[in-house]
Amino acid sequence: MSDALINGLAGAGGGIIAQLITYPLQTVNTRQQTERDLKKEKRKLGTVDQMCQVVKEEGWGRLYGGLTPSLAGTAASQGVYYYFYQIFRNKAEVAALEQMKLGIGDGSVGMLSSLVVAALSGCVNVLLTNPIWVIVTRMQTHTKISKSLPETRPITPDEAVLTAATEPPPFGTTHAIQEVYGEAGVWGFWRGVFPTLIMVSNPSIQFMLYETMLKKLRKRRDLSKQRNKGVTALETFLLGALAKLGATVVTYPLLVVKARLQAKHIATGDKRHHYKGTLDAILKMIRYEGFYGFYKGMSTKIVQSVLAAAVLFMVKEELVKGARFLLTSKTTKKLKSKVSL
Repeated sequence: MSDALINGLAGAGGGIIAQLITYPLQTVNTRQQTERDLKKEKRKLGTVDQMCQVVKEEGWGRLYGGLTPSLAGTAASQGVYYYFYQIFRNKAEVAALEQMKLGIGDGSVGMLSSLVVAALSGCVNVLLTNPIWVIVTRMQTHTKISKSLPETRPITPDEAVLTAATEPPPFGTTHAIQEVYGEAGVWGFWRGVFPTLIMVSNPSIQFMLYETMLKKLRKRRDLSKQRNKGVTALETFLLGALAKLGATVVTYPLLVVKARLQAKHIATGDKRHHYKGTLDAILKMIRYEGFYGFYKGMSTKIVQSVLAAAVLFMVKEELVKGARFLLTSKTTKKLKSKVSL
């Protein structure tokens, strides 16, 4: 099994676990990002209050709306990302060693090279998995609304039918796919791909910070001459959290624009809420909501993404270590059996 495949599978496993733990926060954050009702904005419900409101009005299931395609998307996304990241990383390491032979550098992958490797991996990932995240966004922002008539007078049979009709049926993956296709055809599944491609800078910055901090930690271990030079799971958790925090603060406005473009659009409604493209969304948000609109739900996102990234890094590194240990032990056993023969 290649090192790239090990990292890809480990990344997928870590991503799934992180997603399961933080998914309710992600659902609430997506709703905060796409909220455009000024009356609701004045209430300014906190993250916990909003989660309780969703449970009370729509049930526990809505906090996990879109979980199935999200898990599939996470597994595919993290698997693709880590697989190509390791391939590009290996090539960067070979290039660094070649440069060292020519008297350039110390043979290690620099910060700029790490940024380029992460960016390339992110672009491949975005182009392949964007349709999944469009569907997930639709399912997360779908709200179950039951409109009731005033109780001050008896309800007629016609009104009873109308009231029952306002209760929407369960909104599943198939419904989301049909809705996206009905609005914009095949290209609808790549809505928001432009800001998402720019958002590649988020994991790029994240991995650049992570690799830089990890490199410094390992150097410090070497200088201190500690017997156990391995990085612990807790240290990986903290490094992943710090790296994600820095990347999220820098790129959050793009994340809000992406969510707005991928959420449901009603062409006949308020024109302020209908975006023709990335630039149109940015200009309308500035005009009608101000720069505050680009930072809606940021506190929730920081908690969710930092926790998810920290769990992902920790689980992924532990899975890689376990896989390599198993492969090494199997190879050793085979060699011993050959020698005994």
